Amino acid sequence: MEIVCPAGTPAALRAAVKAGAHTVYCGFNDETNARNFPGLNFDRAEMREGIRFAHDHGSKVLIAINTFPRAGAEGIWHDAVSDAASAGADAVILADPGLLAFAMQNHPDLRRHLSVQAAAANSDVINFYARCFDVKRVVLPRVLSVAEIAAINDQTKVETEVFVFGGLCVMAEGRCSLSSYATGLSPNMNGVCSPASHVDYHDEGDTLAVRLGGYTIHRAKPGEPAPYPTLCKGCFATQDQKGYLFEDPVSLNAEQLIPQLKKAGVTALKIEGRQRSRSYVAQVVRNFRDAVDALEEGRELPAGMLARLSEGQAETTGAYRKIWR
Repeated sequence: MEIVCPAGTPAALRAAVKAGAHTVYCGFNDETNARNFPGLNFDRAEMREGIRFAHDHGSKVLIAINTFPRAGAEGIWHDAVSDAASAGADAVILADPGLLAFAMQNHPDLRRHLSVQAAAANSDVINFYARCFDVKRVVLPRVLSVAEIAAINDQTKVETEVFVFGGLCVMAEGRCSLSSYATGLSPNMNGVCSPASHVDYHDEGDTLAVRLGGYTIHRAKPGEPAPYPTLCKGCFATQDQKGYLFEDPVSLNAEQLIPQLKKAGVTALKIEGRQRSRSYVAQVVRNFRDAVDALEEGRELPAGMLARLSEGQAETTGAYRKIWR
């Protein structure tokens, strides 16, 4: 199976390629990209050079243009698609139907992948995108079990790509009203979920209060970890219950499910983390490359190498085994 690795910077792209990534995904440094954070991403010259480097080493590059255009500013997104084509990208990752139509009409030879931001979670909608926009691959939301993925692959000829490591979104992908409400910035319009500019940490006696957009979503006692404030992983009190009501602050790690995902017909394994360091990227890629190679060669899969890279040093298989509360 193909390993699809994140790269938030040119250095991370080179590290991923050298570590054995079959494919790298990245984005331009503007609002067309759903990881639109200061200090991340690629200008046009860096993107062209990164694609040349990857191709010289036998890897592919996918460009994520996966936010939804602002009314009246469609030209920004159209230019991004055209620049991706001229830079030699192997595919663009799109969510907006208008952008998919633009790419198909103006750059018919540019391969189109459907972003997870489109939240396409059944074969009917996936086949619709394939029929109308000639989409070749869909990135599936992180809310499906392995059995549900297998059923989708039985009912469509579109390639499927699934997340196997990193941040875990428990909402309808890209449509988090919680984050938008707290910060005024939309994940699928502005490309930011829990932006650092809205994060605060305050001492309250012997307690550290963790806030997002002025809302306290976690309190940590001395010696307790203070997770990055993401609302869906906040600690809340409701009626007689107190705790992580949506999802614990942990990372997705499906490395031991790779054989089941292969049997389910998955084409590509996606690693989350374009805001992570090049060292993190290299370590995760090497681990998953070892696992995929072991599977192909009939060897036992390596295990346990990624625990210290997980959020809170804790892991979950998420919806793949349908064990959420």
